[in-house]
Amino acid sequence: MTLPTDAAARKLIPLATGCLDYFPNALAAVAELSAIGNEQHNPGQPLHWDRSKSGDEADALMRHLMQRGTVDTDGVRHSAKVAWRALALLQKEIEAALVHVDESDFVAVGTAGRITGIRVRQDTGD
Repeated sequence: MTLPTDAAARKLIPLATGCLDYFPNALAAVAELSAIGNEQHNPGQPLHWDRSKSGDEADALMRHLMQRGTVDTDGVRHSAKVAWRALALLQKEIEAALVHVDESDFVAVGTAGRITGIRVRQDTGD
């Protein structure tokens, strides 16, 4: 999923109030982990996700989940690593799906001028 270009459809994706405001501490921990991991795996380089160095998100997630509630040897909570791996897994799944989908395949839906959701555009065959 990418953000729609349609303004009304974009408003249906509450990034701040539906994610950041729910999980500010958890998201800060994941962001801190990104910086720590970048320095570990790419010392001295600008922050970036070097995907070539990790492709086993599901397995790594489960290894860290087994140690949830504890702190890893690098001082980072295993639960933060679970969250990072879950986000990485989801990001890759969405990207793989987007290879086959174009934004024009989606349409905002609603009634009486109110948008209530987004659905996949159906080909009417006309």
